[in-house]
Amino acid sequence: MMNLCKLLVSKSPDILISFVVTEEWLSFIGSDPKPANIRFATVPNVIPSELGRAKDFAGFVEAVSTKMEAPFEELLDRLEPPVTAIVADTFLVWIVGLGSRRNIPVASLWPSSATGFSVLHHFELVVQNRHFPVDLSADKEQGDELVDYIPGVSTTRVADLPMTNTRGDSEKLLPRILESISLVSKAQYLLFTSVHELEAQVIDTLKAILPIPVYPIGPAIPYLELEKTSFITNANNVVNYFQWLDSQPPSSVLYISLGSFLSISSAQMEEIVGGVRDSGVRYLWISRGENAQFKDSSGDMGLVDWKIGWRVKKNLRAENFVTRGEISELVKRFMDQKSNEGNEIRKRATKLKETCQQAIAKSGSSETNLDAFIRDISKGHGH
Repeated sequence: MMNLCKLLVSKSPDILISFVVTEEWLSFIGSDPKPANIRFATVPNVIPSELGRAKDFAGFVEAVSTKMEAPFEELLDRLEPPVTAIVADTFLVWIVGLGSRRNIPVASLWPSSATGFSVLHHFELVVQNRHFPVDLSADKEQGDELVDYIPGVSTTRVADLPMTNTRGDSEKLLPRILESISLVSKAQYLLFTSVHELEAQVIDTLKAILPIPVYPIGPAIPYLELEKTSFITNANNVVNYFQWLDSQPPSSVLYISLGSFLSISSAQMEEIVGGVRDSGVRYLWISRGENAQFKDSSGDMGLVDWKIGWRVKKNLRAENFVTRGEISELVKRFMDQKSNEGNEIRKRATKLKETCQQAIAKSGSSETNLDAFIRDISKGHGH
């Protein structure tokens, strides 16, 4: 979301954006650099802490759905100048209704693939074709059945559909997710963080189906900053990562990041670290805090930073364990430059990079869509 806001103000400097976060989130990102015409605004910590949300994600989503609307609306009453448009994550189920009550246009931001959105938008077809609910751990053959009935979506397997896992949080979250998707058509705009060229068929189909403008404006990553940055820093020192990368053989470094959300047991993390180390490959691992454990295992083959696929096992359950041996073999196979499988993945990754670069270039599809969105949302309004 912040990356999108930075893109918006880079295109139209007279836009003023109030970036709404909880007080806790402000403590995380309040000191990060940002343009002067992006300001932070806060609501109280009425939802569970970000630090523990992965342990009960369904409970976290329910709190966001039921406890944030009132403080957000109170904030709207205090903001000056008055808010003339809202850009919000699609999963905020109350935002469309709030915008309608207050006569404020809402742009729904879907931060995932357009294909995933289309599958969920047509989820009744999945149910009708008896591809939901399914238990893939009990019926592996059903996971390989083909799904060829979702408008605009290429034929895929049942196992690769979103929300086919009916266990745990997925089962609890599905009603809220489908409710969010159903409300999108009542918003005024739909933004995808995807690129048109990557999902042209499904995006064009959704444009024909939905009664609102659809803008694929991805990739919503901080590429403006990447163009200016020559090194990455952390709180303890300054390391020139590009210098280290440039000193390695071509295509020899594996980038590893577990993201900011996933929770992994200490025992499983030890297996992952051990497996990567045993593989003997060079790597750049983005860590969230277990620095000592990583650095003890790094040696000269890896570099660990603080700030900044393939499926290992099929039908892996939460109580199962992925061993270091399995991880080591997968990493070695993936990084083997003589492997046809690995080389094919690298070719696709290169094509993906080139397509995204073309989309954000001057007159590219994403740049054009972003300009069109700004024109549309600015009509008849101040900023």
